[in-house]
Amino acid sequence: MSRIGRMPIELPKGVTVDLKGTEVTVKGPKGTLSQSFNADMKIGLEDGVLSVTRPSDQKHHKSLHGLTRSLINNMVIGVSEGFSRKLEVVGVGYRSEMKGNDLVLSVGYSHPVTVSPPTKDTSFAVEDRGRIIIITGIDKAVVGEVAANIRKVRKPEPYKGKGIRYEGEHVRRKAGKAGKV
Repeated sequence: MSRIGRMPIELPKGVTVDLKGTEVTVKGPKGTLSQSFNADMKIGLEDGVLSVTRPSDQKHHKSLHGLTRSLINNMVIGVSEGFSRKLEVVGVGYRSEMKGNDLVLSVGYSHPVTVSPPTKDTSFAVEDRGRIIIITGIDKAVVGEVAANIRKVRKPEPYKGKGIRYEGEHVRRKAGKAGKV
């Protein structure tokens, strides 16, 4: 049996779950998330504890078991605590700033790059004089995708390490020209 799939999901205070067929709606202090799941997976709610069960031990059902439980757990965590991702802007003259709700990146192009939050639940923050970007939201997938798209604007390059990287990301450096060593 799936180790992740069989773990129960405890609902924190202030979080309610509504089950309608294959549709699961989670409401909490930070917002509401809704998603539909495979009809084979049985999602049960008893005494503030969610559980996911599968009908058989077929490979298809085994793979859906842990996935369904993880997605529901991420929905519960998102509406109660939220998710965040930090990015670092590294490079001389590279910086980021906020203009209203939009993030404006100056990363070596002839023009500034503007990034808008995709949903009303997603927001940006800038710290350390524009060198740290914080993306927060209630949907883990959206936060991760926005962070990946911002990093894609200027990926870290291997010679000087300039660019936008995840916090704590290690960039493999190259030596450069043989005469410069």
